[in-house]
Amino acid sequence: MKNVYIVGAGGFGRELYWWLTQSPAHAKAWKVAGFLDDNAEALRGLDYPVKVVGSVLGYRPKPDDLLAVAVSQPKVKRPVVDALQSVGAQFLTYVHPQAHLGGNVKLGRGTIVCPGAILTADIVIGEFTTINVNATIGHDARVGDFCLISPHCDITGFVQVGNGVFMGTHAHIIPKIRVGNDVTLGAGTTVIANVDDGATIVGNPGSRIK
Repeated sequence: MKNVYIVGAGGFGRELYWWLTQSPAHAKAWKVAGFLDDNAEALRGLDYPVKVVGSVLGYRPKPDDLLAVAVSQPKVKRPVVDALQSVGAQFLTYVHPQAHLGGNVKLGRGTIVCPGAILTADIVIGEFTTINVNATIGHDARVGDFCLISPHCDITGFVQVGNGVFMGTHAHIIPKIRVGNDVTLGAGTTVIANVDDGATIVGNPGSRIK
């Protein structure tokens, strides 16, 4: 049996703890053994059966360890993962049993798919991307590495999303749009045109903040 350590004891990490421990299909494969967080008091005042067992930079992997990365912000997640990879960490790819995946859906290493998410068909998701609660991804879509797709987001058919993209809650991308790397889409934004690398888009219809 593998020991899973959740990287990050913030809000998303704590949500992920309950989802992982309430997944009966995985009960014989792994158990949640604790959190890794640079704030040793991150769970202070909260009732959790496991604790913060160490810092991210202080972690040294054991053969039976798996890490579930619960760092939300793409710009923060990438250096955290790089540091963990440099010491040989192994990562959990997780799909909640209440998520719905159709045929030919490919998930990269370390990616997490949360309850209620729907990924329809012929989709490729990169590494260390989070598909949060009730997000939907349509057929033939491509999503890169280190992205955060927030709750209730909608990525429609044939959309291409680059690496390090942050989609705020209820953001939408209409079909066949291409979104570049390191883009931020504000909450409630509707993207109706291609987006260049590094842009911040807000509003409905979405427009660029300069």
